[in-house]
Amino acid sequence: MPGPAELRRVSARLGAIAESATLAVDAKAKALKAQGQNVIGFGAGEPDFPTPANIVEAAGKAAQDPKNHRYTPAAGLPELREAIAAKTLRDSKYAVTADQVLVTNGGKHAVYVAFCALCDEGDEVILPAPYWTTYPEAVTLAGGVPVVIDTDESTDFKVTIEQLERALTPRTKALVFVSPSNPTGSVYTPEETKAIGEWALRNNVWVITDEIYEHLTFGSHTFTSMPALVPGLAEQTLVLNGVAKTYAMTGWRVGWMIGPKDIMKAAINFQSHTTSNVANVSQMAALAAVSGDLSAVSKMREAFERRGQTMWKMLNTIPGVTCMEPQGAFYCYPNFSNLLGRTVNGKKASTTLELADLILSEAQVAIVPGEAFGTPGFARFSFALGDDDLAEGVQRIIDLFA
Repeated sequence: MPGPAELRRVSARLGAIAESATLAVDAKAKALKAQGQNVIGFGAGEPDFPTPANIVEAAGKAAQDPKNHRYTPAAGLPELREAIAAKTLRDSKYAVTADQVLVTNGGKHAVYVAFCALCDEGDEVILPAPYWTTYPEAVTLAGGVPVVIDTDESTDFKVTIEQLERALTPRTKALVFVSPSNPTGSVYTPEETKAIGEWALRNNVWVITDEIYEHLTFGSHTFTSMPALVPGLAEQTLVLNGVAKTYAMTGWRVGWMIGPKDIMKAAINFQSHTTSNVANVSQMAALAAVSGDLSAVSKMREAFERRGQTMWKMLNTIPGVTCMEPQGAFYCYPNFSNLLGRTVNGKKASTTLELADLILSEAQVAIVPGEAFGTPGFARFSFALGDDDLAEGVQRIIDLFA
């Protein structure tokens, strides 16, 4: 009779993790392209611009310096931690010290470290939906329990204080707050952000605020950092950020976490036993990024805003489809519920998962279904791709459902 080890080769913990839907869609689109198919992918959550030249130059110089060929402190290069603290004051109006900063292997790593640092078994984490696909997996891996709050277009996908009150229990440990939002492109106003921060402070709830899209806001919408608006919240807030979205550096894998010193001490100790330091060349590239001006970022934001307007207007021409105007990040999040059940080329989709497959097979366009973000019936479209491909890709979908 087989023993326990033979019955279960993969641990229950890792076996329970859902596949990253966004990466899966992107990989599928790239595989079809490699086979010669003319696939247009709206799945990737990364800028299509190259990393600015001055950052690449800094990395090249760092690679030539032997000191960067060796281990460095697990918490991050001291000069980078100082620069991140300075950048946080400059951009977020939030004053922190370098010893409150942990440099991580990308923003995704910061997310997991944050939940590991806060959650004990059974602790509840309030997670407004739509949410980025990794959050519930990271909460569960850390022993926490995601408590999902549904939002919709009527509030621009923003959670309300009344909803937070209903979700609050004696086991509530933290709230995940994301503005600008992936996947919806929604941005909370300063007043909304402050009100949620004051609610968290009154109820002794930690806030994990993901600020990775801070520089990508459009029109009159502006980014505001919650602990800057509610200073008393600093002792129960973890700020997550990174260089990926702002500086087109997704592949460099540099993120960070900022928080109270006792939490950071535990998080740094955890990282020392898992990954040690982030690659030094990437850290030096990040140093050039956060220490430099934002001129390249401004040009990217202008392009994203233009593309977002194009996509939003085109999606709203599809009969039965509604789409909120993007306020930030680089995503549109249309409601495709009215497309379900329609027959297209002899095929019918009853879920947005099936609809995404139908659109990929019939129009060679890759999108991410709303199931990945906790909201079936919707789909995420990234407008981080060239203007021509964007227009052609959406037009293919328009034609498919004409």
